[in-house]
Amino acid sequence: MPALPLIRKRRLYRWARPEPWLRNFLFWGGAIAVGLAAVAFAGGSDVALAAFRWLAQHNAAWPWIAPPLGLAAIAFATQRWFPGTQGSGIPQTIAALGVRDPAIRNRLLSMRIAVGKLLLTLVALGTGASVGREGPTVQIGASIMHSLARWRRFPAADLERGLILAGGAAGIAAAFNTPLAGVVFAIEELSRSFEDRSSGTIYMAVIIAGVTSVALVGNYTYFGTTSAVMADAHMWLAVPICGIAGGVCGGSFSRLMLAMRSGAGMRLAGLRDRGPVRFALGCGLVVALCGWLSHGATLGTGYEQARALVQQQGTPPFDFAPLKVLATFATYVTGIPGGLFSPSLAIGAGLGGMLTPLAPSTPSGAMVVLTMAAYFSGVVQAPLTALVIVSEMTGARALTLPLMAATYLGRGASAMLCRESLYRALAVPFLGSAHAERQEQRASAPERPAA
Repeated sequence: MPALPLIRKRRLYRWARPEPWLRNFLFWGGAIAVGLAAVAFAGGSDVALAAFRWLAQHNAAWPWIAPPLGLAAIAFATQRWFPGTQGSGIPQTIAALGVRDPAIRNRLLSMRIAVGKLLLTLVALGTGASVGREGPTVQIGASIMHSLARWRRFPAADLERGLILAGGAAGIAAAFNTPLAGVVFAIEELSRSFEDRSSGTIYMAVIIAGVTSVALVGNYTYFGTTSAVMADAHMWLAVPICGIAGGVCGGSFSRLMLAMRSGAGMRLAGLRDRGPVRFALGCGLVVALCGWLSHGATLGTGYEQARALVQQQGTPPFDFAPLKVLATFATYVTGIPGGLFSPSLAIGAGLGGMLTPLAPSTPSGAMVVLTMAAYFSGVVQAPLTALVIVSEMTGARALTLPLMAATYLGRGASAMLCRESLYRALAVPFLGSAHAERQEQRASAPERPAA
């Protein structure tokens, strides 16, 4: 019996210790900061896109001037002041999860990179580049959560995986207002595994960041809502059409992106490495040309075109999807910061609009949503993430089963053309360059004299 008060005192001491509470407050504050950053990023993106459209309306030369000069300036700033911010940011986050050296991880995730990622992506959107903000939000969220370790010591398990996974998941959840998709994305794409020690951290970060986003901008569906249903059995003919076509096109895009590592792609990459600013200028001219051919539809994220197709409120030009592919590829190969999520979803929606005549008995909104999910699944080769993201973004609850079938058909069709996961393959160069830089610093460091 005398031992009972002692046990209670020990429990009370553990509960009242300041260290765990301080760590929790820092973690909660980091999750709130991820939500605030995502909301600020979204607001800034809207302003940047509106500014581009306003200037294009008042100056016919602006859509020709802004992409080449803008991409060249961003390429210069990326090389000079913000190395590590290139691309979508998801490959850097995956690479950071695969290393244990803190110095290498700090080169992939930091507050400097987060700030540069946000600013340069906003400038890219303001110049009409075909990029999105959702992938960069993943790296920003992971950088914010990872930086907490510098302020307060966290347990090793949280530091190595939990915080980075939670930050990336919270970034997706807040960017799309899709909390379930944030969790699924972290499990399926970022970590490719589920660890019990990280699950609670991910859930809590997603909840806090999501609540912060909803509190500021309200609860909404990213692409609006669709009332399309597939009530009759013959409408299911659209599922293999959309799934296979979307997967083939998504896999072809991934293979095109990864072709920079061999053959003609290596020669193109060599041109970029020898003169990144000149190369970006030339790619900007390609983006401007695509914008002119599509009457401006391919400039920017493609969000408005995809939303109109989902809600059956209009259709972009018939050649929107192929021109958007070219504009997205030309933007991404420059190495400037910017994501692939929004452009990929827009391409998938445009492809769905092209496929609508093949299944006239199926509502066009259903064709668009199914192809959007299949194409996205084909690009990222993560069918569950594609299913949840598209379902949450469009409110297409009535299409859950067709969406599930289309995403897995898309994944299978994509794997026949591109056996590698796009983001994981793109993570390898970042990991290699960070290791090489670390080795150079170690080699150049003065040797300590023998004792």
